[in-house]
Amino acid sequence: MIFTELKNSLSHFPQTPGVYLMKGQKDEILYIGKASQLRSRVRSYFSKEVYSRYQIAFLMNKVKKIETIVTDNVKEALLLENTLIKKHRPRYNVDLKDDKSYVSIKMDTQHSVPRLYVTRRIRQDGNLYFGPYTSAATCREIVDFIETHFRLRNCSDHDYRNRVRPCIQYQIKRCDAPCVGLIKVEDYQKIAEQVRLFLMGKHHQLKKQLFEQMKLAASQQNFEEAARYRDLLKKIEKTFEKQKVQRHDKSNRDVLGFYWDHEQLILSLMRVREGVLQSTQNFSLKAYTSIQETISSFIAQYYEEANLIPKELLLPMPLEDSNLLEDLLGERSQKKVSVLLPQRGEKKALLNLANKNAQNYFEQNLQKQKSTLSTLENLQKKLNLNRVPKRLECYDISNFQGKDSVASMVTFIDGKTVKKFYRSFHIKQVKGANDFASLYEALSRRLNKASSELKKSQAWQPPDLIVIDGGKGQLNAAMQALKDREMDEKIDLISLAKSRLLDSEIRTDETKRSQERVFLFGRMNPVIFRENSAELKLLTHVRDEAHRFAIQTHRRHRQKQSLESPLEKIPGIGKARQRKLLEKFGSLKKLRQASVDEISKTAKISKKLAQLILDAL
Repeated sequence: MIFTELKNSLSHFPQTPGVYLMKGQKDEILYIGKASQLRSRVRSYFSKEVYSRYQIAFLMNKVKKIETIVTDNVKEALLLENTLIKKHRPRYNVDLKDDKSYVSIKMDTQHSVPRLYVTRRIRQDGNLYFGPYTSAATCREIVDFIETHFRLRNCSDHDYRNRVRPCIQYQIKRCDAPCVGLIKVEDYQKIAEQVRLFLMGKHHQLKKQLFEQMKLAASQQNFEEAARYRDLLKKIEKTFEKQKVQRHDKSNRDVLGFYWDHEQLILSLMRVREGVLQSTQNFSLKAYTSIQETISSFIAQYYEEANLIPKELLLPMPLEDSNLLEDLLGERSQKKVSVLLPQRGEKKALLNLANKNAQNYFEQNLQKQKSTLSTLENLQKKLNLNRVPKRLECYDISNFQGKDSVASMVTFIDGKTVKKFYRSFHIKQVKGANDFASLYEALSRRLNKASSELKKSQAWQPPDLIVIDGGKGQLNAAMQALKDREMDEKIDLISLAKSRLLDSEIRTDETKRSQERVFLFGRMNPVIFRENSAELKLLTHVRDEAHRFAIQTHRRHRQKQSLESPLEKIPGIGKARQRKLLEKFGSLKKLRQASVDEISKTAKISKKLAQLILDAL
């Protein structure tokens, strides 16, 4: 019925450029798209050809309303689409979350003596940014290499301004101490320029500069300095030798390859700088519309920051709005950008390589998924579970000297962490350090969520398996919570504890090879896994993640408590009034020393409230 109504309403849609918003039952935005002609584009979702792809059929079955926003031209539609996607994060759009997922290296060129930062946020502040890097560890290795061999400072600007003698970095020969004038600013800036060339991949220019400096130092009989340049040249040569792909064409370009298996779209982005392949990033996307539209949306989001855009972008297929993307990327980078579809030669070879990378990434992921499923199935057989534990939750209790107990809940789906479903429970009904009662309370509250009106929420869907960090005592407490809510037959339960054999337990050769024991309710002896088995590795990873999250949550809770002001606990004193009191008196100490009349008059509050403030302080 709704589908027919939507189809009949298309005649009222404008035949102009704009953005369309597909909404669900609760008026939530499911998908945002752009179009040069809104009516024609939206009408294409109702054609028979489109329904040969199940992703689009799946999306359209959820759509209950379609709204449009008209723009003056297609370019404005592209910009508006990107802005709305960033704002609303629709479930079925490409969502890269770029500023949280990738790190970059920032060179503070606004300072006369630049330094390097590792950052996840890129701003248009006049500084230089290099990246993004998919691995934060790799990024920090690069910074460490630069600080070691180029001797760039790593102190803060505050330390740099106030230092009167060299720090330990100078003593271990990782900095030339520009802070106290042991190297001239001009010479330091030359080194910073060499670092810039290194990060841009311009190793030919860099090696030429260093070779000239080595010859100059040798001619002046400064052999120690010449030897340092020689060693640096060798290190740089070794670093760039790791790059296997090198072309005669020295242009900077990004190459976008793809692989489509009718269920997911894999994009492989190769970054080539100065003819050298610097890095490859792979993205696994669900294409709920055409592949071309998905790639176009990906490009608009990925190249959000101007300094990441190369001279050329090679695409695997023609896009309807490629000219529009050229204009958009050119404006963002303040230089001409060519969006090309190579048909032959070196560029086509690079594109073929990117396509192979995408296919290889898909095949590796497929193999991992099969391996994970096999591990979960083996876990079911070994523990005699009612179902394959595709959704798994683990709980741990943390407290500090018996106070402020917190229970952590971590969620794994298909063997992978799903951090957006992590939850923590501040224990309210249990006093002191009582892990059993705390666990019972936390599980009871969690199971109440699963059976209440919140059961529609993905975060509170009941798990297939609950893992408890602990032994038989914790297991019994958790089972009691399940039984009290009549869910003991719907959810499997185990506990995982470090090996500590009791006198009543049977000692075997297998127990000697394992430090972990898995307890099942109603079974006296624990189940033993071999130490290096995939099943045990998964369970211990789940338990360790719950433990880490519990400690992290508890630490944050204590930090928040330590930062709380006594004023926050006084009825009638909100944040605005707290700020006003502290602005008037300068500190809590001076406020504590004031009289009731002074507080009442200065803060313009009643004497009764002023007396409450003094009592609380």
